[in-house]
Amino acid sequence: MSIAAPEQPVFYYDLGSPECYLVAETIMSALPVAPEWEPVLGVDLASLKAQETDRRQIERQAEHLGLQPLRWPDRWPPDTEHAMLAATYAKRIGRAVAFSLAAFRQAFAGGRDLGDEDTILIAGAACEMHPTALNKGIDLSSTRTALTDAGRRARTANVTALPAIQVGRRVFAGANAISDAAAALDRLHIA
Repeated sequence: MSIAAPEQPVFYYDLGSPECYLVAETIMSALPVAPEWEPVLGVDLASLKAQETDRRQIERQAEHLGLQPLRWPDRWPPDTEHAMLAATYAKRIGRAVAFSLAAFRQAFAGGRDLGDEDTILIAGAACEMHPTALNKGIDLSSTRTALTDAGRRARTANVTALPAIQVGRRVFAGANAISDAAAALDRLHIA
């Protein structure tokens, strides 16, 4: 029996999704291979409004994972376009994980609005991104193009819900995404 080289999974997420936050907090230790983090604008406002009734469930999941108690932003659902451009820029300079975790924590552990520029700058400062550089990076047309392209790649991969984890040609979404992706990766490791 030989061990094959592991395939790098892709974690598709939107910073405005509390489910994506829960996955983000656990994915690095739960998968045998570090995933590529791919920010995509994929959560529509209707689905976020529907989550109002699921807040208790999400809070219980966070408690089960040992995370800080959730503090929901006052403005809900959030406008995440600016934050997602910041995450896309962060990815381009090698800071996708650090920035995204900082932004998720600002939103769901700190209760801050992701549509507020200060929230984005605080998240950037947490991973040593200079505010001027971050603002310029967000405003680049190439950053907007990269975010659009990421959404196109997600749709091509058949991502229909977030959070989603792609392993090869398979996409796993929902509450079992991490465990299903981990099982798929384990199967790939054994030749």
